[in-house]
Amino acid sequence: MPVDLIPLNTVSIVQNYKMFLKKRTFAPMTTTRQHKVSRLLQKELGDYLQKQGSALTGGKMITVTVVRISPDLGIAKVYLSVFPGENAKEAVQAISDKAGLVRSELGNKLRYQLRHIPEFAFYLDDSLDYIDRIEDLLKDE
Repeated sequence: MPVDLIPLNTVSIVQNYKMFLKKRTFAPMTTTRQHKVSRLLQKELGDYLQKQGSALTGGKMITVTVVRISPDLGIAKVYLSVFPGENAKEAVQAISDKAGLVRSELGNKLRYQLRHIPEFAFYLDDSLDYIDRIEDLLKDE
């Protein structure tokens, strides 16, 4: 039987996409150093936002889903997931406004592990909403 004619199970497609999202931590052409720094920043930013995030965003739970860092380790793109989802853009904007404070706090904590703390650019990660929309569309069919 040709591969093109094999029927696809829509549930397995969604599960595969979820696994892909869990595994995506850095861009395909990153170095080992970039990967280590991005994982360290993801862990420490997650801890910081777990403790201080509710004060910055008005009681919302913030999760750091992905940190992507530039090749020169100077800029870090931080993707955040916000729960509850209403006014998520405002919560990410509130954290972006305090990016200097977050950077200095992490600088104090990581001063013996990293020489330079990168500049942070915060983005809303809407991949979970995208998965929910795909699942709803597949259920309607």
